[in-house]
Amino acid sequence: MTESILVTGGAGFIGSNFIPYFIEAHPNIHVINLDLLTYAGNLENLKEVANHPRYTFVKGDIKDQTLVSSLFNTHDIRGVIHFAAESHVDNSISNPEVFLQTNVIGTFVLIHAAYKYWMDKPFTYKTEYQNCRFHHVSTDEVYGTLGETGLFEEITPYAPNSPYSASKAGSDFVVRSYHHTYGMNTVTTNCSNNYGPKQHSEKLIPTIIRKCLANESIPIYGKGTNIRDWLYVIDHATGIDLAYHKGKSGETYNIGGRNERNNNYIVNQICEILDAKRPRTSGESYKKLITYVADRPGHDMRYAIDATKIENELGWKAKENFETGILKTVEWYLNG
Repeated sequence: MTESILVTGGAGFIGSNFIPYFIEAHPNIHVINLDLLTYAGNLENLKEVANHPRYTFVKGDIKDQTLVSSLFNTHDIRGVIHFAAESHVDNSISNPEVFLQTNVIGTFVLIHAAYKYWMDKPFTYKTEYQNCRFHHVSTDEVYGTLGETGLFEEITPYAPNSPYSASKAGSDFVVRSYHHTYGMNTVTTNCSNNYGPKQHSEKLIPTIIRKCLANESIPIYGKGTNIRDWLYVIDHATGIDLAYHKGKSGETYNIGGRNERNNNYIVNQICEILDAKRPRTSGESYKKLITYVADRPGHDMRYAIDATKIENELGWKAKENFETGILKTVEWYLNG
């Protein structure tokens, strides 16, 4: 028997990698994809499942209470995997309100609709909905920034530094509250920086590739020394799948690639791959296009995740290191 799962924001970068993987991995699951198709969402990202019998797309806003409730009723939703979020940090600096509305209020609307549909009252699930779960996909940015050493753990205190990360921290707390106050079966995953196919062109890695291929200067913030822990998007998808199906209710799992790299390393790696695969007509290296620009306000210096909990408790492991993943990523953009 097929059961319907609501995936929000499935036309975005991570969601559009997750959905085809998830449908393939679970022949008994029908995915209802709710996405507003803002700047980050693109149905082209999902063309491989567009006509799949176990896939349904709905255009709409997670803040729309009437729509969200109707989806639960119409499709008898048995689980939620919640990706939908405003996530571009630069945009959150110039327009913070939309981030708070979507990420905090939108998460509340979703989880409250799930509560009303699945449960009779706090700590009492309706008989046929005993195993229904709300999975919230979040970010390592809620933990703030790290010094030269140390890793973010699930018990690291929250210290968000941008309107984006503050709004994601708020949404994490909304989900936590529904577990502790209402007894909802929730799980939260906080991931490190994702990269891979289908990423929005404004993000760092697609920007570097796009600028190289257009022979334009490649903008790198500050001195290029900011460090991130990079996670290949399909590795993230497998971690979400595991946490959704096997994670312990009320728990948080950090998903990271154990691939700390600074921006200088990343831009140089991409330039070297493109020098070999798509050389410039001038014969010069793409590295000549690297340009350092004024740093982003409140730019966190270093993020890195300790993924020990999900590795040990659920048996998850990243298959790609940064070097194998970035090669696959560049090749996808070259073939696109």
